[in-house]
Amino acid sequence: MANPIKPTIKTEFIPLLLIILTAAASVFFYNNLPERIATHWNFAGQVDAYGSGKAQAVALPSMIIGMYLLFLVFPYLDPKKERYEQFSKVYHIFKAIILGLLVIVYFIVGLNGLGYNLPVGVIIPFLIGLLFIIIGNYMAKIKMNWFMGIRTPWTLSSEEIWNKTHRFGGKIFVLAGLLMMAETILPLSWKLPVFVFMIAALLFGTIGYSYIIFLLEKKKKKFN
Repeated sequence: MANPIKPTIKTEFIPLLLIILTAAASVFFYNNLPERIATHWNFAGQVDAYGSGKAQAVALPSMIIGMYLLFLVFPYLDPKKERYEQFSKVYHIFKAIILGLLVIVYFIVGLNGLGYNLPVGVIIPFLIGLLFIIIGNYMAKIKMNWFMGIRTPWTLSSEEIWNKTHRFGGKIFVLAGLLMMAETILPLSWKLPVFVFMIAALLFGTIGYSYIIFLLEKKKKKFN
């Protein structure tokens, strides 16, 4: 069976380079991280969870490799696999930037564990915001499938609902990304309300909007 996303040296170079880089770093971190390191930070950028250094050295690289394999396998499993050819470029871009973000997070956690006091409360929200903006700009190009995009009962029931939801959802993702990046410079008292508003906007821009479009389409058909 032909691969619906057609991986090539060009499309897989960056993901495989990231995996090799992470695998090499995992050996270094495994041998050098202390027994106990910070593994999670709160809204204020303060550490609120700790874990084993050796466990952290191998956990995220294992997850990165697993996620890469899932990106390769999902199109084969999708009943709508023929659609992937229509947005294969976007699929490969999403694969690269998501893996890239995870690799950067891995290095941030590892370097902090080695004593480098990186501003996690600034770097991580900024990177996630940037990820949302990139995703938002490409979202309208995703064609109907079962694994990527805004998958609700209503978007999967209609090509038109899928397309309208992804066009609107893309704008909401860009807004959410800008808000996430803005959090890095907002006072602490603003961070949680802005985050809650961002989540609410994402939910409406995906699940809520797709349901509203579904109802409008249903009403339109009823009167035609």
